[in-house]
Amino acid sequence: MKLQTTIKNEVRVSGKGLFSGEPAQLAFKPAEANSGINFIRTDVAEPVKISVSPLNLTPQPRRTTLKKGAVTIDTTEHCLAAVVALGIDNLTIELHGPELPGLDCSSIKFLQLLQQAEVAKLDVEKRQFKITEPISINTGGASIYALPNDEDALSITYDLDYTGHTGIGRQIYGCRVSPESFEKNLAPARTFLLEAEAKHFQSRGIGTHLSPREVLVINSDGPIKNSFRFPNECVRHKIVDLIGDLAFVGREISGRIVAYKSGHSLNQQLARKLYELAEKTERMKKFGTDAVLDIRRIQKILPHRYPFLLVDKVIEIEGDHKIKGIKNVTFNEHFFQGHFPGTPVMPGVLIVEAMAQMCGLLFAQKLEHTGMLAVLLSMDNVKLRKAVVPGDQLVLTAESDRVRSRTAQCKCKAIVGDAVAAEADIKFMLVDDEKI
Repeated sequence: MKLQTTIKNEVRVSGKGLFSGEPAQLAFKPAEANSGINFIRTDVAEPVKISVSPLNLTPQPRRTTLKKGAVTIDTTEHCLAAVVALGIDNLTIELHGPELPGLDCSSIKFLQLLQQAEVAKLDVEKRQFKITEPISINTGGASIYALPNDEDALSITYDLDYTGHTGIGRQIYGCRVSPESFEKNLAPARTFLLEAEAKHFQSRGIGTHLSPREVLVINSDGPIKNSFRFPNECVRHKIVDLIGDLAFVGREISGRIVAYKSGHSLNQQLARKLYELAEKTERMKKFGTDAVLDIRRIQKILPHRYPFLLVDKVIEIEGDHKIKGIKNVTFNEHFFQGHFPGTPVMPGVLIVEAMAQMCGLLFAQKLEHTGMLAVLLSMDNVKLRKAVVPGDQLVLTAESDRVRSRTAQCKCKAIVGDAVAAEADIKFMLVDDEKI
């Protein structure tokens, strides 16, 4: 049995952000078992904790960024690559600044800092995920695949295709990820930019604190005022970025990853799919169902009962802002007896009610709303677009639009197959269920 890990000692480093140039101080601190990897922004009025989860990813070009509310943490990938390579499961990373220190634009100094802190085992089983089925993502000529592998390890092959640029060319590199191979073959590899990209960024005020001596800028002849640490340093750095993005799976991964021209966006899409598959696998093992919330747990949240409970299971929850569930429509539904005999159609008002119940389950994800009941206040933009009949499966989604202490609003949809059956903006009053 593999055990979870953290670090023994607190260690610190400071420097300027790679993109922003803003000064930042970072501290690695030990964390308890099952707490995962968490950043804490300490330079804001109230410190904000942001966990390394796909739910907290936000799109940013050429880097990996976390966001919670209005607070962001930029360029996490080089740091997280070192965390993953060392197999660290639980860690608190305090950051005073909007972006992690860029240091030498590689992962090596983060790795050395964590080695200095010393990895420590915890008496709890490590969370692991073995890839058992192929996953592929293709977009814009780039692709990434997750494939099963007989080995109990993670292997990565990356094909970097800069055929039209003589300074880089085409580079292919593969490796089995371990602390030793990462330190020797990957961690020193630095972020790189084409000369035209560097000029474009600096014209926009990005990275103006850097010179070609501090970041790898490449023209048709190779590095400008610099030299490669490896002949194929560029492809090795792409693997570093990918390893850092795989931290968002939240588990030690066994399998094989094959990438072609993949960047952070594609890496993150794969991490999200692996995370969802791992969550589903663990739910099946623990509860015997792939539901995030099965009917038993739904009944503990919603007061509704037969014949008015219209959600069978919840299959996705994204924090406290988005939820997806299922209502299986059968001919045994009581309302088909009168709506309409001979031509059974699910009443539109009940489809809207099912969407409203999804909202109640979503609001329950916020601790401050536990014990509160979401009472329908108003409905806007209600559209019934398609008849729902026996045999249909309603996929119900609700996304919070505004949530306050006493009121909340959601944008909702009910989908059958690829067609929207109904949609509505629903507003609720949140009340203590004992005061109704």
